[in-house]
Amino acid sequence: MTYALSGALQAAVYDLLQSDPGLTAMIGDAVYDAVPGGSLPETYVLLGQEMAKDASDPEGAGADHRLTLSVITCAPGFSTAKGCAALICDLLHGAQPTLSRGHVVDMAFLKATARRIDGAAGRQIDLQFRARVADA
Repeated sequence: MTYALSGALQAAVYDLLQSDPGLTAMIGDAVYDAVPGGSLPETYVLLGQEMAKDASDPEGAGADHRLTLSVITCAPGFSTAKGCAALICDLLHGAQPTLSRGHVVDMAFLKATARRIDGAAGRQIDLQFRARVADA
């Protein structure tokens, strides 16, 4: 097993989201690893939890990463959040972004959870993806 590709995977996912014109048109550069101080944009994406487990084989070290990305908005209704979540799914499902170390073998959408937050004033959709990476 290796967790050594985690940083490279996160950077590649971040870069993929930040460089997409459709997502940029929707949320600007509001993709965060940590929520910044000050006022937040109406809609933003937060890179969240990650779990990794061994996926090594005789060819070399590897891991399965479960990545959570959250779309958070104070826009009324779920329409804005779902539109943003759909773009993210289109970008990441089946993607093989270039890593600074190793490579992505496969990336797939697993599940989503949509809920009201902040006393029903906001919306959050948590998207979970599986990324299989190999250090070869």
